[in-house]
Amino acid sequence: MDADVIIVGAGLAGLVAANELAARGKHIILLDQEGEQNLGGQAFWSLGGLFMVDTPEQRRMKIRDSRALAEQDWMGSAAFDRPEDHWPRQWAQAYLDFAAGEMRPWLASLGMRWFPVVGWAERGGSLATGHGNSVPRFHITWGTGPGVVKPFEQRVRAHADGGIVTLRFRHRVSRLVTRDGAVTGVAGEILEATDAARGAQSTRNVTGDFELSAGSVIVTSGGIGGNHDLVRKVWPVDRLGPPPASMVSGVPHHVDGRMLDIARAAGAATINDDRMWHYTEGVRNWEPIWPGHGIRILPGPSSMWFDATGNRLPAPCLPGFDTLATLKHILSTGHDWSWFVLTQAIIEKEFALSGSEQNPDFTSGKWMEVIRGRVLKKGAPGPVEAFKQHGADFVVRDDLASLVAGMNDLTDAPLIDHDRLKAQIEARDRELDNPFSKDAQVTAIHGARNYLGDKLIRTA
Repeated sequence: MDADVIIVGAGLAGLVAANELAARGKHIILLDQEGEQNLGGQAFWSLGGLFMVDTPEQRRMKIRDSRALAEQDWMGSAAFDRPEDHWPRQWAQAYLDFAAGEMRPWLASLGMRWFPVVGWAERGGSLATGHGNSVPRFHITWGTGPGVVKPFEQRVRAHADGGIVTLRFRHRVSRLVTRDGAVTGVAGEILEATDAARGAQSTRNVTGDFELSAGSVIVTSGGIGGNHDLVRKVWPVDRLGPPPASMVSGVPHHVDGRMLDIARAAGAATINDDRMWHYTEGVRNWEPIWPGHGIRILPGPSSMWFDATGNRLPAPCLPGFDTLATLKHILSTGHDWSWFVLTQAIIEKEFALSGSEQNPDFTSGKWMEVIRGRVLKKGAPGPVEAFKQHGADFVVRDDLASLVAGMNDLTDAPLIDHDRLKAQIEARDRELDNPFSKDAQVTAIHGARNYLGDKLIRTA
């Protein structure tokens, strides 16, 4: 055998698996079709948010979380309803035990630290047993995605220096080798060396072949978000409606799902291909790194959300509340886009952009950078202001009439009526005069202001 274990995919999962196995004395070969500059995969580009339960960060913010509450939220969001959900249920229970137990101490022992304000993602907006997080649980890692990757990359490289891990880049696996019903290795092509920047699309020119054997093979090849054809193929039309005609990608082109079919060809079982998570707040990156590069807006609670024809989205389709319900509603309108309507005061306090490269202050891991970029600086954070100036999906005007005209200029037909939009904005804003309201979004705004973290940095 060439190794005890072969790992296919050098993203975060591959690095973690390699580190755990190498620490136990196993000889590892870690393969990836991309160059060494992409070590860490799509995790590098993330905001570095981690779902953890009952942490010191939460307790300092007066958040009362528990394993039981997290399970209630997880099961309400997962909505398990199939026989093949047996193992996903087991995985969910194991992860909840981990998130409420050893996860934070273990990661802290590796050197990871978290921003003290815990984020409140996917707030739900229906019943206690329904979708969403009842409390803030989104722990942003200092250093964002690179900060999550760093401790595992460092340890894997140290194991490589010690000869227990072998890193082989530009090795594209095309077949899992089997014998007597067991996977015994991998085979594929060696691709030409590339100097393409991290995340950029690389060539697929073949320079040779390879075949390797091992006692075990682990596939950690990531998802399908960079392959829109495959996304459309497995799209759950019966549950969400038709897939949108236009999509952007929050992950690089190489996140293409090709190992799924390769694993199936070797006898692997895959389930729940139709269970996908797509964000509706994606905008085209004005400075793209990979094809179709999209950036997700992370909105606070105050922006008004309208469909393509200018109708306000109903609850729970509120900013930051229920992604899949919002996706289903938008697609039900017959159009595949929507609008946030907001003011400069809202964008300065409430708009953030997902991803490590859109948050250079958090990615730096330095308090002074955060203070300089988000407290001392006038206007919105620099990356947000850049999208205002350059983003193809942003319309900035001084009054509502001009704004509506600009919105209509971006579409094939003038779908937004000024008077109807104005009436809906005024109706919502009348509800802001009291500390109570029948408007679900205004109630949500009041709720956000009751949480110190949102009051400080996320609510206008």
